[in-house]
Amino acid sequence: MDESADTDAGENDAADRRERSYRGISRRLAAHYLRNLGGTLVGTDDPVEATRVEGDGWTAELSADTVAIGGSLTLTEVTIGFTGDPSILDDLIERFSQKAMRAGG
Repeated sequence: MDESADTDAGENDAADRRERSYRGISRRLAAHYLRNLGGTLVGTDDPVEATRVEGDGWTAELSADTVAIGGSLTLTEVTIGFTGDPSILDDLIERFSQKAMRAGG
């Protein structure tokens, strides 16, 4: 799991935006975990196609890319932009990260 620095959501002081990257899990699995944490898929009912998940006080935007990890080896890296109330994000990101660490490589 790679964690990038927290970034500000902009002019809205009530919401934070935090971006995290997780290697070795799929976007489908990330969407599934976010649903298990109380989120609802936006724009689709299929976790494979999910790019946005919303929960009570938070939103997660998902993207996936393939990254080289040395030589000819590659892994899927899912990046999630979490936006929401800072106190909600602290718990959500911690709980999501625990799930992602168990699944990822």
